[in-house]
Amino acid sequence: MDKVYIFGHKFPDTDSVTSAIALEYLKRSLGVYAEARVLGEINDETKYILDRFNIKTPKYLNNVKLQIRDIIYHKDFYLNELLSIEDVHDYMVENNITGVPIVDSENNFLDIITAKMILKETFDTDNYLYTSYDNILKSLQASSVLRFDEEIKGVVNAVTYKSTTFIETFEFTNEDILIVGDRHSIIEAAVKNKVKLIILTEDSNIKEEHLNLAKENKVNIIKTKFNSFKTIKKIMFSNYIKKISNGNRPITLLETDYYDDFLEESKTLGYNNYPIVDKNGKCKGLLRLTDIRNRKRKKVILVDHNEISQSVDGLEEAEILEVIDHHKIGDISTNNPINFRNMTVGSSNTIVYKLYRESRIEIPRDIASIMLGGIISDTLALTSPTTTDYDKEVVEKLEEISGLNYKEFATDIFNASSNIDNKTPIELIKTDIKTFNVGIKSFKVSQIIMMNADKLLKDKDNYISALNDLKNASEASFVLLLVTDVLKNGSYIFFDNNQSTINILSRSFDVNVYEGLFLEDIVSRKKQVIPLIMENE
Repeated sequence: MDKVYIFGHKFPDTDSVTSAIALEYLKRSLGVYAEARVLGEINDETKYILDRFNIKTPKYLNNVKLQIRDIIYHKDFYLNELLSIEDVHDYMVENNITGVPIVDSENNFLDIITAKMILKETFDTDNYLYTSYDNILKSLQASSVLRFDEEIKGVVNAVTYKSTTFIETFEFTNEDILIVGDRHSIIEAAVKNKVKLIILTEDSNIKEEHLNLAKENKVNIIKTKFNSFKTIKKIMFSNYIKKISNGNRPITLLETDYYDDFLEESKTLGYNNYPIVDKNGKCKGLLRLTDIRNRKRKKVILVDHNEISQSVDGLEEAEILEVIDHHKIGDISTNNPINFRNMTVGSSNTIVYKLYRESRIEIPRDIASIMLGGIISDTLALTSPTTTDYDKEVVEKLEEISGLNYKEFATDIFNASSNIDNKTPIELIKTDIKTFNVGIKSFKVSQIIMMNADKLLKDKDNYISALNDLKNASEASFVLLLVTDVLKNGSYIFFDNNQSTINILSRSFDVNVYEGLFLEDIVSRKKQVIPLIMENE
């Protein structure tokens, strides 16, 4: 079963993280192998909520780009270095491939053998044999007469002229491998001189005295039905495949390598076959260039966003299955119809709750608790203008399941998020920042929600400086920070020090804008700030 990643936007806030976790539980209850992820570091508020209910923070998802592991390559296509050349050739033919990785006994990648290399061996082979006794039996369809060595090394010689001449001129050694028929005088000389191996052709018999002498001298003997010509032709293909390895193809791929990087590199390499290994050099299989169209895109579900700029890197290479969101429709597009649930509510968790009810799945207490936290965070404890009657209804239901009082819980949540002692201004600004596009321009709006903003206001100059740095380091036309004070039910605004930014904000809010201006009743970035800027940008 393919894994389905569920995640919110970059710079994750409480609503996006908790709704992803809640949706993961729902999907798994319905038999989907889902996994919640985050696209960045969670903020103190979210951490507090997850820790309070002993829920692990989802793992970080770097991107959803296509990787080698997403290509349907030939998994487990590799052969041991001790197989014969003939075995490897037959394997290639049976599987319609032109190359195969070679591994050792521990599955470490050694080399890749190609059909061209085997063909070259056919014409350039020497007469040195390095293989196993069993490989020879298999290649020659032979039977064992005497076996003393499991591995055979030696020089192959075929008896093709008169026995007397051969005996007189040939210098027998213990590394000789003789191919011979029923020429008993040569067999006698061979066993006396302790050759490595005698191959009897055409099922020739060996005399009893020669057999006994071969036993004494530990001479290996096999018998084949092939004639001398066919034996000579076949014997060299019983060699270990590692004998023809040249080690000149060290290029391998990791399953974690990116598809587009490989595609670009393959144009210059010009190979058709690529071994795939893990980080320890263990072989995983073989990728052919003809395989690259057979891809399995990563499957994803987006929550709390539907704009490419706010989503994971490589989203265009993934398969979007669903979108669960409560923001305006963005620029996400898909090749196929999908489930797109977009509602005018104050929190993505409100929509996830509705999905639970539709699926008739009970919500566990801990999941209900973090869902309640997500709604409290995104609606400022139901005080935001984005809050709907349905949000209020869902909060009542989640209070019943979790046993929590949402107002008391809200105080705990906002107190946790108000701790700014251990973070720099730029870190706090980036905690919840979103990019918005207007035509060819873009702007960034960050929001920091606090029970009491007085402490931050004392350090406002450093926040203004950080906004200027952020603006200069990006392509955004301006950067705005909303510091929302829950107790005062309003937001202070700070922005990069630029006259054009002042002009845009002054038009948007219809006031003379200055750094630290307090905007009463302005608490929603989505509903009260972004639409005004969009109209006046």
